[in-house]
Amino acid sequence: MKYILLWSIMFGFLFGAKLSVSQWKKNQTFSQYLESRDISLDLLDEISKDDQKFLSEINSEYDFYELQDKSGTVLQALIPISKMMQIHLTKKNNGSSYNFDIIPIEYKTNLYFAKVIIRTNAYTDTLKATHNKKLAKRLSSALIDVVDGRKLKKGDKIVFIYDQSVRMGKPYLMPDIKAIRVTTGRKNIFIYVDEDGDGYSKVGKSVAYKVTAKKKVVYTKSVKGPKRNGRFGMPLRRIRITSSFSYSRWHPILHRNRPHHGTDFGAKHGTPLLAVNAGKVSFSGWMGGYGNVVKIKHAGGYESLYAHQSRRRVRRGDHVSKGQIIGYVGSTGRSTGPHLHFGLKRKGRWINPMSVLRRGSRGRSVLKKFVKYEDVTTTKYKKVLIKDAKASKRKLLRYIKKKARTYKWN
Repeated sequence: MKYILLWSIMFGFLFGAKLSVSQWKKNQTFSQYLESRDISLDLLDEISKDDQKFLSEINSEYDFYELQDKSGTVLQALIPISKMMQIHLTKKNNGSSYNFDIIPIEYKTNLYFAKVIIRTNAYTDTLKATHNKKLAKRLSSALIDVVDGRKLKKGDKIVFIYDQSVRMGKPYLMPDIKAIRVTTGRKNIFIYVDEDGDGYSKVGKSVAYKVTAKKKVVYTKSVKGPKRNGRFGMPLRRIRITSSFSYSRWHPILHRNRPHHGTDFGAKHGTPLLAVNAGKVSFSGWMGGYGNVVKIKHAGGYESLYAHQSRRRVRRGDHVSKGQIIGYVGSTGRSTGPHLHFGLKRKGRWINPMSVLRRGSRGRSVLKKFVKYEDVTTTKYKKVLIKDAKASKRKLLRYIKKKARTYKWN
């Protein structure tokens, strides 16, 4: 697919086609996009019900690409719906209609070198040298706990190597800095960066760091009966996960890669389904490949989804409590057998439910707390383990020795 797409783009350029990159407009729907490009809305009828639910996942965070002819007609479009998957539109040769598909995003990751001479500050000078905002932000974050930026002088040097994913010739995802050397005066400081982007001058050793926090004195009282509504419980009493959340999963029925924005729980037909938290039912009905569905809105911008039910027990507008039965396990819609597909959104975006759910929907008692806070600074220690730190340092020194040039992103 990658080579077919690249060939199509090259072929298009030979005949005057233009490749453009754009930001998806906030709150723009897929149908509004089609109308803005004079693409017939009949295309929506050709999209399967299973794929239609991904049309609302288009995110303005990612760039999308279009190949247009001289008249502005879209020949191809690549529109991301996650980090790994994208919508692919291609104009058919026999008219004004289009093919629709969801395919993996093609990108590659390479190692790059950068040299920055301090004129103003690390962020500004890195941005000027590399034309990569994410890289400048990442470098500043890596330096902050090792080098005092206020003490960097005009003429000081920062050299570093980093992995950068590239999509269609542009930086894609956050860069991963491997090793940094800061030269201030006659002093060289080597910094190694972990997966979170934090920098350290030493690896394999315990390092001290200070944490300032409020010290609290807690007075507690046991209270019987209330539900622990502040935490999310499980949607079933007995938990057996059969398929996890994924941005790209092999679909057992469609036999193609598709995002799986939820967690599947195996259970017998008719097993009661429990509301994971208190809230208001926002939808109760049939939803295409999801079959019988109940959706519940919760505090904090959360909304839960319970799919493939055999029977629903609540209606739209109902207020439910945590642990209340809202339906029963079934196999309606597109399903290979009785199970619950459970999805969870936060502020309109799908998240991994297992990062939020906790076992047990109810608590027999809670401790009511009265808290007094005091500022306390404590010293903690952690062992720094960064994979291939020494090898990254050797690579950086080789780049420095051969006087490599800084890669500038256009």
